[in-house]
Amino acid sequence: MDIERLIGEDFRRNIGLLTEDEQRRLLSSRVAVAGAGGVGGLHVLTLARLGIGAFTLADPDTFEAVNVSRQFGAARSTFNRNKAEVLAEMVKDINPAAQVTVFKEGIDESNVDTFLEGADLFVDGIDFFEFEARRLLFVKSRGKGIYAVTAAPLGFGSTVQIFAPTGMSFDEYFGIEDAMTYEEKVAAFAVGLAPRPFHIRYMDLSRVNFAAKSGPAVSPSCTLAASFVATEAVKILTGKGEVEPVPAYVQMDLLLGKFHKGRVLFGGRNPLQRLKRWIILKKVKSALAKG
Repeated sequence: MDIERLIGEDFRRNIGLLTEDEQRRLLSSRVAVAGAGGVGGLHVLTLARLGIGAFTLADPDTFEAVNVSRQFGAARSTFNRNKAEVLAEMVKDINPAAQVTVFKEGIDESNVDTFLEGADLFVDGIDFFEFEARRLLFVKSRGKGIYAVTAAPLGFGSTVQIFAPTGMSFDEYFGIEDAMTYEEKVAAFAVGLAPRPFHIRYMDLSRVNFAAKSGPAVSPSCTLAASFVATEAVKILTGKGEVEPVPAYVQMDLLLGKFHKGRVLFGGRNPLQRLKRWIILKKVKSALAKG
């Protein structure tokens, strides 16, 4: 990779907000992204235009018509094609010098170590309901000393949480324990993602189908989530700006004009978080009983 040419030509408009040395660090970095759909795909494309030089992408799914509303790799020309492979092609079209490795089979215990090999950052783009794969990746990233970032699309907004290798863990922040049921884990995850659930004011909860693992999502929330992730990537990979890991979080809702930056003291052990988790769990069980 001719980094100096890329800085002088392809990514020269980044310079002034990034220094040339910061741009070199981005071009020399590898980001592992699990999930290439609504948020994951846009994370990848935003990071590629920022100048990340290498990616490891994973997604076992293929594009279809229902993805068009929010997944930036979805188009008539990509239907029935693997999402990670499509995004890899898009990255190479943006920057032919980029190195891209694809895991089209997805991630599990058998290949998670290989997936994270050489990564400077892990970015979570996994579907909300696929909890165990997400937990595995966060635990493994921590063990390997890799920062991990998640930004969830919530209504017309997003939230972002950063997990430092030596800070509060994924399980500690969300209050997850091995003995919990799938429904309990999903409820705990939902509460940790959205300490301020602004979107509940206008979201039709009847459209959330836990049995089918689906729910409403719109493209502006995915775009905002990608902006959060890319900015945190710059902080983590270049040292520009302050990284604030969990229990810190940031939430924004564009429809309501709401912004909040706060901390969930004690993470999943916070009494208010436990109460919220109990309420969400009741809703999850009710939805499953109906579905």
